Amino acid sequence: MSTTSRRQWLAQAAAAPLLVGGAIAAADAMPGAAFDRPHQPKPLPFRPGDLAGLSEKLVQSHWENNYGGAVKALNVMRERLRAALADTALPPYVYNGLKREHLLRTGSVVLHELYFANLGARSAPAAALRSRLAAAFGSFDAWEGEFRRIALGLGGGSGWVLLGHNPQLGLLENYWMGDHATAPAGVVPLLVMDMYEHAYHIDYGAAAARYVDAFFANIRWDEVSRRIEALPA
Repeated sequence: MSTTSRRQWLAQAAAAPLLVGGAIAAADAMPGAAFDRPHQPKPLPFRPGDLAGLSEKLVQSHWENNYGGAVKALNVMRERLRAALADTALPPYVYNGLKREHLLRTGSVVLHELYFANLGARSAPAAALRSRLAAAFGSFDAWEGEFRRIALGLGGGSGWVLLGHNPQLGLLENYWMGDHATAPAGVVPLLVMDMYEHAYHIDYGAAAARYVDAFFANIRWDEVSRRIEALPA
């Protein structure tokens, strides 16, 4: 923020102080991108009706209501955090309750965007990708078998399955995630699968295994390869 814009903001804050929970916002609680920049929903990288085994109604509802709802919630949380930060009388544990929600909403937005981005093409994984996964898991089929097993274990509940690169351990691993914030720290997502019921219930009801098959039929393997190739050497 420039000196001029800072002065303008301070003048506006002084003229119309923000009342938050009975406390006047401090004039030096400067706005910044972490609080002020609203996130815009990303469009689907494919037409909703183009996926095999996943209906247009399901995909559109998932993108619009669940992902779109997460984006709206994230923007609301940022606004509330900005206001709460200015309230010096607010207990830290109350502020941390907001930060917990912020963490969950952020995870939902990011994971949904990765999920939709790795769907949309019916193709086979490239030989280099198969070899990379085989080197990590013993065989490509062993990787797929574990990924599917984790997914089926989440059926009827909630969570995510994640193929990720753990730079700290130097490993490719599959991860179980019970919610939007349970991936190991620092892991780079390479393939993301939504196992919340909203991802399949419209089409398959409680038949989560059929959704898992449909997911694998629609993986955009070139996107998975691109993510792996983008990893630091």
